[in-house]
Amino acid sequence: MRVIAELPHPECKITLFNMNQKYIIKFEQGTLEQSYKLSELDLSGGGANEIFQILDEAFIATIVERFKSMRSDFSAAYNRQQY
Repeated sequence: MRVIAELPHPECKITLFNMNQKYIIKFEQGTLEQSYKLSELDLSGGGANEIFQILDEAFIATIVERFKSMRSDFSAAYNRQQY
């Protein structure tokens, strides 16, 4: 897996990877991460720039909200196991 680019964002780390004719977009916030895969064949040849156009602020806002849900879900599961 090869790192292609990193996109700076104040609320999460965004890294773009390339592996086996696929792009992997990884979002990280603390101990949580989300990833999305795109085939190179699904793109028109714009590479990283084309993918960065897909990652608009509306999409990133949903990612950040999902991190909040993930954190809440994990905390609830963890707390259920505490005696």
